[in-house]
Amino acid sequence: MDTTTVIFRVDDESTVFALFPELPADNLGYYCTSFVHVGGHGSGDYQHCIAHSRPAKPDEYRDLFVELERRGYHLNVQQRATSVMHERRHWLAAQWSKAS
Repeated sequence: MDTTTVIFRVDDESTVFALFPELPADNLGYYCTSFVHVGGHGSGDYQHCIAHSRPAKPDEYRDLFVELERRGYHLNVQQRATSVMHERRHWLAAQWSKAS
C-alpha cells in the first residue's frame, strides 16, 4: 500500500486545506495538488500556501483527513515538504509530460 504525503494547513479565513507536495498539478511540477472540503482537488503554489497559512492542528484537520482516506488515500502527515518531495513532484510532472 503506497502512502501519500500530505501537509494540512489553515488559511487566514480559517479554511483547512491539504497540500500534496509530491503530486504535480501541472505539466512542469510548479504547482502541487491541493484539496479542500468545498471544491475538492485543485492546485497550489506550495511556497505561497505555506507563507499565507499556518500548520493545522490534528483536531482541525481530522474531518479532512477522514474525507481523504474515504477517497482512497493512505496518508503520511508531515509538517513541511522536503527538497526531495519537491524534486519528486518535478520528476513526476516530467514523466507525465513525456507520456502525453
